[in-house]
Amino acid sequence: MTSQRRVLLGEITTAHGIKGEVVIRSHTSDPEDIAAYGPLSDETGTRTFHIASAKPGPKGLIARLKGVDDRNAAEALRGTALYVARDALPETGEDNAYYITDLVGLAAVTPDGAPFGTIIAVQNFGAGDLLDIKVAGQKSTELVPFTNACVPDVDLAKGIVTIQLPEQIGDESEEAAEGEAD
Repeated sequence: MTSQRRVLLGEITTAHGIKGEVVIRSHTSDPEDIAAYGPLSDETGTRTFHIASAKPGPKGLIARLKGVDDRNAAEALRGTALYVARDALPETGEDNAYYITDLVGLAAVTPDGAPFGTIIAVQNFGAGDLLDIKVAGQKSTELVPFTNACVPDVDLAKGIVTIQLPEQIGDESEEAAEGEAD
């Protein structure tokens, strides 16, 4: 299943100079590591890009791509998203460390095994990761903190995560409703 999944590693933001170099905004922890994953492809998977050389620059990684030899060719790539097959990524090597792409699509269940929903995204607004879960049987989604307390178990092999909603969520919304009624 993972062989068909692809992960966004960066985007070509602009051309650099007149010899065909591009500026890449890399999403890897070390920006230069984007070149270590082998060939990258565009969003459709039809074009392949090989990074011949790369160096840090003030606005991103300045890279030379094989087959891109002039500014016009580099300009034509502006806005191109760069993907790699999920299988090309190394294992995290850490307990409780996951790639976002491995979490999206997993079933969320309550501690007693009842269906809760499906993870549709992982958000981070600055205070930590949140699982965005499409609640089963509803149009709404629920943001659940991706902490050991709220997500005590992730089983990638079974495709499920256990969700323990904080008890305060229900209590606070009931108190707020009572306060508005007064």
